[in-house]
Amino acid sequence: MGKIVISTNVSLDGVVQDPDGEEGFRLGGWFGEFGGKDLEEWGKVEYGEALRSAALLLGRRSDEWFAARWLSKSGAWADRLNSLPKYVVSSTLEEPRWTNVTVLKGDVVDEVTRLKQEIDGDIVVYASYQLGRTLIEQDLVDELRLFVFPVVLGAGERLFGETSDKKPIRLAGSRTVGDGLAFLTYEIVRDA
Repeated sequence: MGKIVISTNVSLDGVVQDPDGEEGFRLGGWFGEFGGKDLEEWGKVEYGEALRSAALLLGRRSDEWFAARWLSKSGAWADRLNSLPKYVVSSTLEEPRWTNVTVLKGDVVDEVTRLKQEIDGDIVVYASYQLGRTLIEQDLVDELRLFVFPVVLGAGERLFGETSDKKPIRLAGSRTVGDGLAFLTYEIVRDA
């Protein structure tokens, strides 16, 4: 059975919006600005995660964002990401931009539940905060992997939105990556 893992970069106050500064958000660009020399070590962790992943689960905008950045790259990390099976949740997407994509157009809960039954291993959700919120609300997420960047932005879209009830989680791991990034892993508590 598959495991849904949300893996993302966040500011200390949970903002996930416009990390590279290309979306025009006035506070964008925080990934490079506050990641600095730690990004080399960040990359090693992310590459290892890609090697251990069975598939990627993305929203339509994230599919476009990743395709624009990874299709033209070469090397082991790019090869791995480009070859992984990808599932993109979208009711409007006709032609996916990235490679090896299956578009999921049906009910998100049904489609992701089916994926968890069909795929053995980690199904990783990158940079898809709207999809992530839905998956959290519907109790489909099994694990959170958060790279926390040392900055408080005070505004912007956050990973966590309103939920209908409490969502208990358990810290499963924490470590410093480089000199300034915190890498936190949380498991969702089902029997709380």
